[in-house]
Amino acid sequence: MVSRSCANFLDLSSWDLLDFPQTPRTLPRVMTVPGIITDVDGDTTSEVTSTSGGSRERKIIVANMLPLQSKRDAETGKWCFNWDEDSLQLQLRDGFSSETEFLYVGSLNVDIETNEQEEVSQKLLEEFNCVATFLSQELQEMFYLGFCKHQLWPLFHYMLPMFPDHGDRFDRRLWQAYVSANKIFSDRVMEVINPEDDYVWIQDYHLMVLPTFLRKRFNRIKLGFFLHSPFPSSEIYRTLPVRDEILRGLLNCDLIGFHTFDYARHFLSCCSRMLGLDYESKRGHIGLDYFGRTVYIKILPVGVHMGRLESVLSLDSTAAKTKEIQEQFKGKKLVLGIDDMDIFKGISLKLIAMEHLFETYWHLKGKVVLVQIVNPARSSGKDVEEAKRETYETARRINERYGTSDYKPIVLIDRLVPRSEKTAYYAAADCCLVNAVRDGMNLVPYKYIVCRQGTRSNKAVVESLPRTSTLVVSEFIGCSPSLSGAIRVNPWDVDAVAEAVNSALKMSETEKQLRHEKHYHYISTHDVGYWAKSFMQDLERACRDHYSKRCWGIGFGLGFRVLSLSPSFRKLSVEHIVPVYRKTQRRAIFLDYDGTLVPESSIVQDPSNEVVSVLKALCEDPNNTVFIVSGRGRESLSNWLSPCENLGIAAEHGYFIRWKSKDEWETCYSPTDTEWRSMVEPVMRSYMEATDGTSIEFKESALVWHHQDADPDFGSCQAKEMLDHLESVLANEPVVVKRGQHIVEVKPQVSIKTENLFPFHPHIR
Repeated sequence: MVSRSCANFLDLSSWDLLDFPQTPRTLPRVMTVPGIITDVDGDTTSEVTSTSGGSRERKIIVANMLPLQSKRDAETGKWCFNWDEDSLQLQLRDGFSSETEFLYVGSLNVDIETNEQEEVSQKLLEEFNCVATFLSQELQEMFYLGFCKHQLWPLFHYMLPMFPDHGDRFDRRLWQAYVSANKIFSDRVMEVINPEDDYVWIQDYHLMVLPTFLRKRFNRIKLGFFLHSPFPSSEIYRTLPVRDEILRGLLNCDLIGFHTFDYARHFLSCCSRMLGLDYESKRGHIGLDYFGRTVYIKILPVGVHMGRLESVLSLDSTAAKTKEIQEQFKGKKLVLGIDDMDIFKGISLKLIAMEHLFETYWHLKGKVVLVQIVNPARSSGKDVEEAKRETYETARRINERYGTSDYKPIVLIDRLVPRSEKTAYYAAADCCLVNAVRDGMNLVPYKYIVCRQGTRSNKAVVESLPRTSTLVVSEFIGCSPSLSGAIRVNPWDVDAVAEAVNSALKMSETEKQLRHEKHYHYISTHDVGYWAKSFMQDLERACRDHYSKRCWGIGFGLGFRVLSLSPSFRKLSVEHIVPVYRKTQRRAIFLDYDGTLVPESSIVQDPSNEVVSVLKALCEDPNNTVFIVSGRGRESLSNWLSPCENLGIAAEHGYFIRWKSKDEWETCYSPTDTEWRSMVEPVMRSYMEATDGTSIEFKESALVWHHQDADPDFGSCQAKEMLDHLESVLANEPVVVKRGQHIVEVKPQVSIKTENLFPFHPHIR
């Protein structure tokens, strides 16, 4: 149990937080109802417990950036702020009633001087219900540009730093900066949270260890997390030196959300392979058991804000720009691409695919144009510069080869494009091509579908737009599974992409309309509000049993977790046990072997001299009856524990019992036919030979097949197959086949000899 005197022990752990200045001002605790500080169930941390249940529903949204736009007034010199209408954190409010209160925690996109931070903090809290986390410029660069963008982002997109000039290798100082920044975020959340009533929703990979800090402070905090990027396969993720710390951070949440099942499956595989955790589906919901807590997994792609798109689409300027684009490309098929300048967006592959399109389908020359809008890069570096250079060189080569004086097959727009102009291109395009090699979600196809649908508020736009659309999307982006009517492609196969674009362009109007209607129905009913509401409903369900269990915080540093047990569980304290032990005259002490006397799965299987010394001291007390209860064989246990003459041993889970080392072994079971062994052993041996890392344990009472050292997925699959195989083979035999943790065991159906039941043994006083 963690000492109460070490209330901030996360700062005293084995990893060192960098010495960056903390947030300068502590906000007053914001509570929706009066509360008191209490000690719940003997927890080592203090939690705020409300005294009334009549609080207003409140959601705390924590993200790297606040949903605000910032600028300094040229005349007064004061900072001015307004809502960023395009921010996901702001748009998700559509999924809730107007009575729901939202509190935002995050950083600003500008650097605020230290002497201005207190005034800005108060202004943001009072006017926008926002709590700012002020990171120093050095910390911000190391945290965001360093660890997030140059280490996590490439890794999560399957890019490994194989060479020094091919990505940045792991830098522990950047990791410490990441932890320090997450700690500052947690401090700000702790200043404003009412943990009994508030729900905390953390957004994206910038804050993956934040849940550990919050869970340590409030064991029963209601905590959700959504990852907006891909989660890589275990073979990629396991290369990260701090892989366990990040996994354990996420597992301190109640609900973890992913865009696709692939991302969730990779996360579950990492938990299984690196932490040894199993998951199961509980009434349609995937759950991980983590020290008594059930951590649920949510799979739902984020949607678009329909109202925001339709409002821009209905503007007169958008309608005018749409007509201008249609006139500009009259008589030509317009293929649209909108991507950030990023190595993972596949812009150069898209251009090469268009080059193959013109080579293969020469009749399309002069009839097809790709307009590629390039959004400004969100990060910098050598790889971004190389991607940009390759994009321009490829576009120039294609235009020189297939273009004319009045026709360019590739139109690159590399500038900040206004929203109305982008919307106009969406509305005018005959086909949208998204060719990313890896992307978390990518909402470009969704926006394209909505804009092609048009809006009734602007008749000019509606009349000029047939309600049809064609999509060619990469199979490696998060929105691909939800767009069943799109043509899915492998972006690396440029010939297949070229063929897909050709198929899209020559598709019949009827088929385009049917595909469009299917997509629009899904997108309009699964917008950002639906996504947010669905996530929060699952979070509320995941937190429903918080106060039906008893909780204890265990572990130090980023290994902290909460042990959750049933209400009837009683934690035995030294202060209680010692006086009771001394007063009693008869004591029965039962100890397990593996995991108690020796570490679990230890190569050294005999107990240490210190453990043997403690056992001998317990056994020499005439008031004690000490037993080792284990599944191991009697011969092994006898050898390992031979120095303890008065120690009782129940071997093979009680099949054999011996009260003292000089006593004879007893059994409570009648002997049975052992012919079944000759049937079981060949089956187990065949599976052992086919499954690397498995072994057979030959017991006197049973045969056990172990697969704890095998590949987790393959071992589990083989165990299930063996269970079915053995049950079929032994259907008429007097044996029991059962599956346990990393084992398949076959043992006889035995009858107990009641005359040998040991409660009446003379050694029991």
